[in-house]
Amino acid sequence: MFDFYPQLKRCFAALHTRAEFHSLRYVRESGQFLSVRKNVAEPPYFSQDQGVMLTARVNGVEAYAATHDLTPAGLQAALERAEQLARLIASHALLDLTQEPVSSECADYCSPDLHQPFPSLSDCYALLGAESAAVPKDERLVSWDVSLGLTHVEQIYLNSAGAEVRQAQRFVYPGMSVTAFDGHDSQTRSLGRENFGQQGGADVIHRSGLVGAAPNVAEQALQLLLAPNAPQGKRDLLLMPDQMILQIHESIGHPLELDRILGDERNYAGTSFVKTSDFGQLQYGSPLLNVTFDPTLPEQLASYSHDDDGTPAHKAFLIREGLLLRPLGGALSQFRSGLEGVANSRACSWNRPPIDRMANLNVEPGDQSLPQLIGGIERGILMATNRSWSIDDARNKFQFGCEWGQLIENGELKGVVKNPNYRGISEQFWRSLSAVGDLSTFKVLGTPNCGKGEPNQVIRVGHASPACVFSDIDVFGGDA
Repeated sequence: MFDFYPQLKRCFAALHTRAEFHSLRYVRESGQFLSVRKNVAEPPYFSQDQGVMLTARVNGVEAYAATHDLTPAGLQAALERAEQLARLIASHALLDLTQEPVSSECADYCSPDLHQPFPSLSDCYALLGAESAAVPKDERLVSWDVSLGLTHVEQIYLNSAGAEVRQAQRFVYPGMSVTAFDGHDSQTRSLGRENFGQQGGADVIHRSGLVGAAPNVAEQALQLLLAPNAPQGKRDLLLMPDQMILQIHESIGHPLELDRILGDERNYAGTSFVKTSDFGQLQYGSPLLNVTFDPTLPEQLASYSHDDDGTPAHKAFLIREGLLLRPLGGALSQFRSGLEGVANSRACSWNRPPIDRMANLNVEPGDQSLPQLIGGIERGILMATNRSWSIDDARNKFQFGCEWGQLIENGELKGVVKNPNYRGISEQFWRSLSAVGDLSTFKVLGTPNCGKGEPNQVIRVGHASPACVFSDIDVFGGDA
């Protein structure tokens, strides 16, 4: 770990430049993806990548250049390109960054259990194979797969102000999916996959609930085949954590990214219904809504000590008791807007510059157990596990669909329904929050594939949430 650090530090110290500030961000990433589909092991997929991004600030103008040539000559050439670009674009620059603060932080950060060996390739395949074989034999179960993704990332940030930040992380993504078909309809039930990822070791596999899950996942897929479509109309909506992460992501995370609010994403990923004047003023949700940027949960996907500009990361409330307080904006966006943000300037790799990205964005737990949440609903529906989503480019009007639904009547769970969907408008939806689950309902989840930016960047984000109840929501099924 950090074996390249001594050479990199020597090379950085030897760089020559006339820039008033320069920095280097080294990233090395390796990954593997394993899958067993219908009891047949698929070939493993391996990836490996490394390189460096150099930044130069000349007369208040910054530019970047990336290279995979890690020799002293390669690094020097990249820095010279960055400096040259900064001089070329100076006459077109919209910002003078001369007074923008720069980091001088020094720190190391590692994922939990990073020094513990991970199970071997053969052991991982054995685990996946055993779970695949545990899917019951039923002719209606037409497809299933069990998978495991593993990614190691090592990152080093150095700058001319003396910053030295080293971070080493391991990300684990267990998953399972079972599809049932009866000749007319098909239904899929899944666990993990795109909504469960954590930092850590083999313990992540067990925390995901993957081991021993096959019979239950398959049984739920079969139940969905026999279930009626979800009803249409206004009902109270109980969202489980694995659907809450999508709700948080799309209707809080993206709208609060400050570069989006400032207009940077307008021609690609869209804008935001939130305005800079809303911070400290807008009642974003009900008084039960408390949302934090929290990089301090060790197992969560986007936990780190510093962002990719070297800014130290600390827990901060973005929304407290429903009131919007601060955006998801890194150092550059904070400098541009004058708003206080968080340390979320992040890049997906060495060949992309950092931009404002949601990281760990969590809904803080409340005070009700799951039985209490259910018991407080007279006419409602429980929904779990996202399967479809649609939201406008201002991240305002949305329509989301789930894999699993159960009716709630007079405080009791009733029959299963399939194709459950709901829709709303972001502010109105969060203002309808009427009950928040306690720690017993709280789950740490996350996804590896949040896309944003030009050129596109796909990055890891974490969302932790309890189960939550929303009052009088427009729900509908597959017939609507």
